[in-house]
Amino acid sequence: MIPSSSVSESVNAPFGAAFTGNSNLTSSNAKGTWTTERVEQLRQCVSAGMTCAETAREIGVSRNAVIGKLNRLGLSRGRAPAAPRQERGDAARSRRVNIVTQRQILRAVYAEAPAPAETCAPVISLNRCSLLELAHGMCRWPLNEPGTEDFAFCGNGAVGGLSYCAGHARMAYRAPARRHA
Repeated sequence: MIPSSSVSESVNAPFGAAFTGNSNLTSSNAKGTWTTERVEQLRQCVSAGMTCAETAREIGVSRNAVIGKLNRLGLSRGRAPAAPRQERGDAARSRRVNIVTQRQILRAVYAEAPAPAETCAPVISLNRCSLLELAHGMCRWPLNEPGTEDFAFCGNGAVGGLSYCAGHARMAYRAPARRHA
């Protein structure tokens, strides 16, 4: 059971004082009250260019209390204004990396495509190679079934940005059928 004297003291104390064990604080001598003197001291500290932490130590309140009061008063915290951005010239724009998408590469492959009758013809793999011989820039299209003795990869020169030569890229990446509306 709580003694009645401590209950009456905590009712008159500011919020939180009853929980901190400092029951002899009252609203008249609360440390965080913004008096006109403190507000004037705050304005002097801001005009002197002091940081919020320095101002808080000077006045005797928390840094967050100083920031909140500055915001409510509409005062600036004395930050230096941001430097204006420099405009980019044409040289900066020309340095931008041009990213080529797979769709653009495939459009170029299909633009070079032979007549439709020739696309059904098998691709001639002049540079057949095994997995160990396969290097960057070589077509990775598998020939025959894996596990058989004559299994190999195409080995022709791959189209830049793709894993296959032009002939095998046409087989791997088919253009979608046109929709009829």
